[in-house]
Parts: sequence; structure tokens; C-alpha cells
Amino acid sequence: DGVNDAPALKKADIGVAMGSGTDVAKESAELILLDDNFTTIVNAIEEGRAIYENIRKFISYFLTSNVAELVPYIAYAIFRIPLPLTIMQILAIDLGTDILPGLALGAEKPTKEVMKQPPRSHKERLLNLKLLLRVFLILGPIEAAAGRFGYFYVLKTGEWQWGQALASNNILYMQATTACLTGIVLTQIANGFVSRSFRESVFSLGLFSNKLLLAGILVEIILQIFIVYHPVGNNIFSTYPIPLNVWLVLIPFALLL
Repeated sequence: DGVNDAPALKKADIGVAMGSGTDVAKESAELILLDDNFTTIVNAIEEGRAIYENIRKFISYFLTSNVAELVPYIAYAIFRIPLPLTIMQILAIDLGTDILPGLALGAEKPTKEVMKQPPRSHKERLLNLKLLLRVFLILGPIEAAAGRFGYFYVLKTGEWQWGQALASNNILYMQATTACLTGIVLTQIANGFVSRSFRESVFSLGLFSNKLLLAGILVEIILQIFIVYHPVGNNIFSTYPIPLNVWLVLIPFALLL
């Protein structure tokens, strides 16, 4: 709190000055305790760690669906199959169904474990190797598998043969892309719960503890039903109603994720 503390405050990673301290001390600090209470430091660290983790959760959530959206185009280019997902359907995911659950993850409260972790390295990045492996080797491939399975399940049910071309307005093709879209959305619902913590089970966190996420998922489901079953949604996103059994064969992918 004194003038003589200024060099130490400046040298520290995060210099903390007392609110009642000298102006020199406060100007040298990164953090000023207006209430002169050291407990506030602990609360600030908890809040900072929670914000950092929530940003990573948000990134993980959106990158996972991006993997599932990218795979159809790779498959289309390599295997020359009808395109499993249209541009408008990708926009339906990124600008529609994903928005509210993703924002809700940014409001996730600090977990019990957040203050038990050791300080992270100064060199650690938001996109570290562990996060990328989680997205690109586990979560993303499961979502991609759900979308591809739904797509080919509908095609095979409709007696499509490999190499057979399908027009963009063909009902079987539109149902197949709708199933692919539905598979990604269903697994993204599960991903919303999975992304709430990188260390703790969603059951230990409480399924209903993040009310904003539940509201976001409810809106996500309503939007998906509109896209799949309402004529306006069909016209905008080139979708076509799919039977209930398609939803049922896709749900296990969400449970697996």
C-alpha cells in the first residue's frame, strides 16, 4: 500500500494494491482492492478462471459442430456422393440452433473444481493441444458419424444405389440431408451438456443447474422441428419431413457423445 511497494507491485505478475494505499502503489498495480479485503483476491481469481474456462467451452462447442459440417464436403469431394449437407443447412446450425446454447455456456457458473487446479502456465493458449484433440478426435468425429449415418440410413431405406445421382429437389435426397442435419443438431444438444466442464460429469454439475442452457436447447429443438416439419422451414432450408424412426436411430449418437 506504500510508495516503497511500487517496485514489487510492478514486478509482480499481478500487482495487488490496497484501495486505501498511496496513489503510487495503486498506479503500479493491476488490481486494486477497493474494500481492502484479501478475500476479494480469491473471488477475483475464481471469476477469472471461470471466464477463461467458459471461453474455452464456447470454442469447443462451436468447433465440434464445424468438424461435423466439414466432413460432408470432404466425403462429397473424395467419394463423389450427393452432397450430404447444403450451405443453407450449415447456416441453420451456425446462425440458428447453435447460437443460444453457445451463449449459455458463457454464463456457466464456476465449478467446484476450478479453484483446486494449479495455476496454468503463462504460455498456455486458449486453443491448446488437449482441447483440439478433444474436438477433432472425439467429439467432432462422433457428431460427423451421426450426420453421415442419418444421411446414408435414409438413402439406403429409399433404395438408393452407390453412384446414383440425385437432383437437389428429389424428395429422397432432401430427406437424407435433413437426417444429416438432424444428426448434427441432436449431438450438439448432447455437446451442450458435455461442454459445461472439461473435468466433471454433467450429472455431478446437475442437469438443471444452468437454466440458460436448458432454455437455449429448448429453442434449438423448436427451431429444428420448424426446419424439418414446417413448409416454410422446408422451403428456406431445402429440407423434407423425416419419419420418427430416423430420430430414434440418431439418439444413440447423442448418448455416446
